[in-house]
Amino acid sequence: MKKILLIVLGVLVVAGLVSFYVVKQQSGYTKVLTAKLVKQDLATIVSGTGQIRPKTFVNVGATSFGRITHLYVKEGDHVKRGQVIATVESVQPEANVEAQKAQIDSAKTDVMSYVAAEKTAEANLAHAKADLEQKRLDWDRAQSLYKAGIMAKQDFDAKQAAFATDEASVAQAEAQLAQAKAQTNSARGKVNNATATLRFNEDALSKTVSVAPFDGLVTNLPVREGETVVVGIQNAEGSTLMTIADMAVVTAEVKVDETDIVNVRIGQPADVTIDAIPGKVYKGHVTLVGDQALLRSSGVATSQSTSGTEEAKDFKVVVTLDQPSDELRPGLSTTAKITTAQKSGVISLPIQALTMHAPETPGSSSGKVEAASAPTPGAKPAPEQQGVFVIDKDAHGKLRAKFVQVKTGITGATDIEVLSGLNEGTEVVTGPYKTLRGLKDGSLIKRDTAKPPTPTPGNS
Repeated sequence: MKKILLIVLGVLVVAGLVSFYVVKQQSGYTKVLTAKLVKQDLATIVSGTGQIRPKTFVNVGATSFGRITHLYVKEGDHVKRGQVIATVESVQPEANVEAQKAQIDSAKTDVMSYVAAEKTAEANLAHAKADLEQKRLDWDRAQSLYKAGIMAKQDFDAKQAAFATDEASVAQAEAQLAQAKAQTNSARGKVNNATATLRFNEDALSKTVSVAPFDGLVTNLPVREGETVVVGIQNAEGSTLMTIADMAVVTAEVKVDETDIVNVRIGQPADVTIDAIPGKVYKGHVTLVGDQALLRSSGVATSQSTSGTEEAKDFKVVVTLDQPSDELRPGLSTTAKITTAQKSGVISLPIQALTMHAPETPGSSSGKVEAASAPTPGAKPAPEQQGVFVIDKDAHGKLRAKFVQVKTGITGATDIEVLSGLNEGTEVVTGPYKTLRGLKDGSLIKRDTAKPPTPTPGNS
C-alpha cells in the first residue's frame, strides 16, 4: 500500500512539472484563429423584398349602367384577347338600335320617293324645253310673216303669248327640279343623321358586353351576377368588374435599402425566389431603379411626406423575370438578390480578418516609449488604417502578429477582394473579434486549434 502511494505521488509531481512548463512556455502568447488567402470567384449581392407584379394589368370597369346578367370567368382563369368575360342587361340599348334601324329604313324609302320625284321633274323640264323650242320657231316665223304683212295682228299676238307661256313653263319646271333635288338631299341627310345615331346606339349596346383587352389572367373579381354596376363620371369612380393581368411579362417589385441603391444599375442580373415556391430560383434582370426614396414605415415618397422625423428609407427596384411560369401569381411575396459586381479568380480575404488599426509609436510594442517619440500635447492622433494582421516569424522562430495595410475591392457574402498588400497563401488572423480588436503589432501569438463549441438547441 505504501508503495502504491509513492507511485501516485510521483505521477502527480511529474504532471505538475509538465503543467508548470507548459504554462511558462505559453505565458505572453495570444491565441488566435487564422486562415490562408485563396483565389476564388466573388460577387457583391444586394437583396430586396417585395412582391410579384405583372408588367401590364388593367382594371376592367363597367362601361354601361345596369345589372350584371352573366359572368363568364372566375378568378384565376386564363382569358384570350377579345373573349367575352361579362354582360350587363341590354333591353333598352337593343330597343334603341332596333328603333333606329326602322327609322333608317323609313328615311331610305323617303329618299327613293324624292329621287323618283326628281326624275319626274327632270322629265317635265325636258318636255317644257322642247315645247319652248317649238314655240321659239313659231314666234320667229310669225315675226317674219307679220313684217311682210301676211299674218294678222291677232295671230301674231297669239304666237308671242304662246312663246312667253312656254318660257314660264320651263322656269317652273327648273324650279320644281331644284325643289326635288333639295328634298332628295334633305332625305339623304336624314339617313346620314339616323345612321350616325344608330352607330351611337350600337356603341351603347356593345358596351353592355365586356371583352378581354389582351391575353391574361383574371386576378381579381369583386362582383357577382345580379349586382348593379355604374359607370364612372368625373371624380366619381365607377364599378370595377375584374382585374386582368398579362402574365407574359412578370416582374418582381422590391424595395432596396438606401445604402445599397447606389450600386444598383439597370441590366444587372438577379436571382428571384418566391416564398410560396420554395427551392426554385427565377433568373431576371433589373429594368427600373426608382429615383424617389420611400419611407420604410409607410411606403410614401419622401417628397409627399409631411413628417419631419428622420427614418429609414428604401428605393423601388423592378426586376423583370427572364422566363416566368404559370405558377406565379400577382402579390406573391418575393426576394430578389441582385448581383451588382462580380469577379473571377481574385485573391479573397475573410471579412472578419479586416480591421482598423492606428499606427503605433516606435517602441510602444515593448512598453518602453522614449521621450523623443512621445506625442506632442494637443497633437491629433494618427488616423486609423485598414488592414489585417498576418502571421510572421521572428528571428527566434516565434509567431508574431504583423499589421499590413490592405486595399480592398468588391465584397462577397463572407469574403472581400484584396487589391494590394497581400498575396495568395498568406496566413492572416481572423479572430476572435475581441482579440483581434486588442491585438498589437508584433504581439506574440499562437494558433488556436481547439474546435469551437457546438451550440445546443435553446442556447443563444
